[in-house]
Amino acid sequence: MNPKHRPFCCSVKGHVKMLRLALTATSMTFFIISQAPEPYIVITGFEVTIIFFFIVLYMLRLDRVITFLFWPLLDIINSLVAAMFMIIISVLALIPETTTFTVLGGVFGLLVVVFCLADAALIYRKLLFNPSGPYQKKAIHDEI
Repeated sequence: MNPKHRPFCCSVKGHVKMLRLALTATSMTFFIISQAPEPYIVITGFEVTIIFFFIVLYMLRLDRVITFLFWPLLDIINSLVAAMFMIIISVLALIPETTTFTVLGGVFGLLVVVFCLADAALIYRKLLFNPSGPYQKKAIHDEI
């Protein structure tokens, strides 16, 4: 199988993004169970939704169809903003004396931060070392 045609769900980037989705959903679930403050639940729920839509986008290969947006840049920005929000939420969840489930939500949130940074690094590395890869836009006259 040609590595350029590897399905998204079988790639390293796909595994990292799906693990990030699972960890964020777990963190949100712990926040819901512990009845944590609403911003914790809302921010993690928003991140679950965004990650899910990026996974659907890549699995259906819509990033190749919708070419007027530069998807790798949007994905990197999303990962970095998500890391920033999740580190704030996780530290706030861990600082006060709270329930066990809130602490677990904070710990899973810190794991999400690690995978957000790994996701951004994978995409950045792909853009940096493979500029002629699938993300390069071609002019119409170059296609035969």
